[in-house]
Amino acid sequence: MAGKRDGWKSRTGFIIAASGSAVGLGNIWKFPYVAGQNGGAAFIIIYLVLIFTVGFSVLLAEQAIGRAAQRSPAAAFRTLKGGLWPVVGYIGVLTAFLILPFYSVVGGWTIAYIWKTIAGASMDGAAFGGFIASGGITIAFHALFMAVTVLTVRGGVQGGIERYCRILMPTLLIILIILVVRAVTLPGAEKGIAFFMTPDFSRITLQSVHAALSQAFFSISVGMGVMITYGSYIGKTEKLPGDAAWIVGIDTGVALLAGLAILPAVFAFGMDPAQGPGLTFVTLPAVFAQMPGGYLFGTMFFVMLSLAALTSAMSLLEVVVAHITDEFDIGRKPTVLTIGGIMFLLGIPAALSFGAWKEVIFFGKTIFDLMDFVATGILLPVGAIGISLFVGWAFWPKAGEELAGEHGAAPVWAPLWRWMCGIVAPLLILWILIGGL
Repeated sequence: MAGKRDGWKSRTGFIIAASGSAVGLGNIWKFPYVAGQNGGAAFIIIYLVLIFTVGFSVLLAEQAIGRAAQRSPAAAFRTLKGGLWPVVGYIGVLTAFLILPFYSVVGGWTIAYIWKTIAGASMDGAAFGGFIASGGITIAFHALFMAVTVLTVRGGVQGGIERYCRILMPTLLIILIILVVRAVTLPGAEKGIAFFMTPDFSRITLQSVHAALSQAFFSISVGMGVMITYGSYIGKTEKLPGDAAWIVGIDTGVALLAGLAILPAVFAFGMDPAQGPGLTFVTLPAVFAQMPGGYLFGTMFFVMLSLAALTSAMSLLEVVVAHITDEFDIGRKPTVLTIGGIMFLLGIPAALSFGAWKEVIFFGKTIFDLMDFVATGILLPVGAIGISLFVGWAFWPKAGEELAGEHGAAPVWAPLWRWMCGIVAPLLILWILIGGL
């Protein structure tokens, strides 16, 4: 690798950066309405159990692999075991490489909606459809979002990712708390709070459990090599389980706060909470338009959404950059610029798939949907299964010892973690994969 390997300045910096990777667009728009559709607090209880068992286990597995090898995903598997295992690392890198281009397109939408809110532009369903079909405008905002991502990652681990995450994540949380206070104090907000927080176990089905598992799995940035890459920058003195618990806890806390920020406001104005992305770009702007002070709160919401998208995008780019610098001994700055440029170009067809190229269909899907399906529907769960099996079987018992770092032997609960990684997590993630197909 070119030059001395970078690393986190502090444990807090790592936790903030890793939490920023985990906290993304899915936390803000998807979790609230999925929880409401599947039994409210009953769904949340199932979600919490799954994310602090399966999600925590796979997240910890990635960190252990990265810290043990001090390398990016493919190089980490090659260093620790060899054989066919590096394929798992390559899958992670490819996943990140495919996700970031279309994720950047959506990130560009969030920036555009900051300006639309400030300008008081129309933001109903027709306006949103016209905007995403506009081509040139969405590509311009995609370029802006990618440029900001490139500039932050270009600064390195300490000088770029950690430095800016220390600013962006607290800002995101402050804005989110302000929005929660505004939402729950609206007249009629109690209906949204009840929709989100009242347990309704009669609505819990096998599909509800599948939805909770999928949300938990996709929420914490596992399966795409992010936590292997970030873990490779952790010092040997750190104890990994505590860091993983903090990351899962912050990610979950943001999801719960997002529910309390969005659903009470939606119900207070009689809107439909089950619209997926439409909830973010159509329903919520209508809510803000009717809300006292909505101009300010709408702007704050889309700023928060942009920050969530950016912290996740930074981690995706870092996966590919770390891979190239490790494998080919190329410097960081030219690698970031080159890879960022390639990802921008790959995002153009995704942006055009809502307008000029909407008739370009592969396997019944637009280019945007196909990239999403291949990356998150196939490669992501396959990579996570490989990571889990590696820690549970090929890298054991060293994986257990890695948890404690330089502090001694594996913790007493390490065999339970091995059981989760080696058997339970792969089977449950396979269920997600089959359901997605």
